[in-house]
Amino acid sequence: MKVESGGGDRVGSTGERLRIGVSACLLGREVRFDGQHKRDAFLVDDLSPFVDFVEVCPEVEVGMSIPRETLRLIAIGERGKVGSSTATATRLVATRSGEDWTDRMTGYAERSARLLARENLSGYVLKKDSPSCGLLRVKRYADTDTVHPATRDGQGLFAACLQRAFPHLPIEEEGRLRDARLRENFIERIFAYHRLRALWATRWTLRSLIAFHTIHKMALLAHDEPGYRRLGRLVALGKSLAREELRDRYEGGFMSALAKLATPGHHANVMTHMFGHFSDKLDATARREILMVVEDHRRGLIPLIVPLTLIRHYVRLLDVSYLGDQTYLDPHPKELMLRNRV
Repeated sequence: MKVESGGGDRVGSTGERLRIGVSACLLGREVRFDGQHKRDAFLVDDLSPFVDFVEVCPEVEVGMSIPRETLRLIAIGERGKVGSSTATATRLVATRSGEDWTDRMTGYAERSARLLARENLSGYVLKKDSPSCGLLRVKRYADTDTVHPATRDGQGLFAACLQRAFPHLPIEEEGRLRDARLRENFIERIFAYHRLRALWATRWTLRSLIAFHTIHKMALLAHDEPGYRRLGRLVALGKSLAREELRDRYEGGFMSALAKLATPGHHANVMTHMFGHFSDKLDATARREILMVVEDHRRGLIPLIVPLTLIRHYVRLLDVSYLGDQTYLDPHPKELMLRNRV
């Protein structure tokens, strides 16, 4: 485990640089089975000025060599039969020697999770398809020495432990981050989680939680209106709940809501809602222009940044204080230009 500074001095809204866990090969470290790397340009070139990476290669950390033989996830059935269609367990096995690394990887992952808990992570990016780090749809095989159709229903052993240990932490695979909407969603979530963790680190009160919830209202509406309403009811009941219960339930609901992708239609609805707060202060021409560009985004004709810039302009020009504080307007550094592509 190693901390790699992004090399820049830019910070998040709390004044502190975010710390992001990452599979070491994605930073260009030559730690893969073939002695190569999988350097990810978005992470290294675009995101690094805003974060410090905590890099981990579980396979190297458990003692595997570089280079090394490949590994497979092997499905084990109810009675220990390899390749059963009713598989209930997964083993991590070397393809040539048949060496079983399951217990060593699981043990390391659990120890690593305890260490990572001290790193105050705001997110984690894993290497896709890896039998140790893959988060989704990793191949599982029926055997190591014969050709069997693999099923894409597995999860890397390290990734599975990480997800269990940090159920609310934004975790993604680098392959999915090539999708503009998934990338923007993930980056929004890591900055939101960073702000939430900063709140918990203070002597927070119900009043400060309400203030936090208030500035995130438009963002929550764009992602998950039912989730937004559930959180509102939770905050309203705050005085009747134990402090720890309120914190845990709010964090779970908040991060779950933001994990749902905001569609162009949802964005358009939120911007129309925001427009309603100051439309009476505009002339007819300005009102028509705003509604036109919002509708163009709803139809997929223009990226989100166009109507959002217009909304932001009038919110600040007219000093609409309630909207001016909304994180929806600036959820992440503008230099990343993520909303130019969604």
